[in-house]
Amino acid sequence: MGKEAKGVWGQLSDGESDGKLLWEPPKLIFRGAVRGIFQGHALRDLRVEGDDLVLTDGTRFTLEPGQAAKWLHAIQNPPGRLDKLGVKAGQTVVVEAIDDAAFLDELSTRVEPVEAYEDIDLLFLGVEDLADFDQLEDLAGGLGPKGALWIVAQKGKGAPLKDAEILAAARERGLVDTKVCAFSKTHTALRFVARKGGPPVKAAPVEDDEGFEDEA
Repeated sequence: MGKEAKGVWGQLSDGESDGKLLWEPPKLIFRGAVRGIFQGHALRDLRVEGDDLVLTDGTRFTLEPGQAAKWLHAIQNPPGRLDKLGVKAGQTVVVEAIDDAAFLDELSTRVEPVEAYEDIDLLFLGVEDLADFDQLEDLAGGLGPKGALWIVAQKGKGAPLKDAEILAAARERGLVDTKVCAFSKTHTALRFVARKGGPPVKAAPVEDDEGFEDEA
């Protein structure tokens, strides 16, 4: 959901250089001989001047012709939760054991969840303990060729399930983790897809207090 451009000329308070510009919501990142990370107030008065993207403090990035306006639009219209979760109109979406009225209401603005057992595009499964993974293999078996499973679990040190337990339980059932996303203030969603051939693998060790790093 971000953007990347190489060969960008950056004029920052610390100096000028050629480099790479990245939009990783909510951060605008420049990597070159001089570097900078900008978010919040720094992007409040973002504007376009010719081929330049200009920030609140006067920092500017010169992009390829016609690109500055596209970057401005992307930054001023960041992806919402459904976009980050990959929810698209017309998909077959199944929701299991997720009692989150705000999410369900938001989901209904784009697609109505259904009961389905095959050709599922997105499956959202809420888990609270290891027993909840007993149904995982059967549920994942209903995924379509490009289907994905989002496991939604409480985050933080007080969470009943440790991150390593979630990874191990899913991987042991032939699933591969591909992405992590902030689901709510209290929960994280971890995306899995079916492993293509080969046996399950053991989960890599994860420190109990490390936690998944949610994408913004």
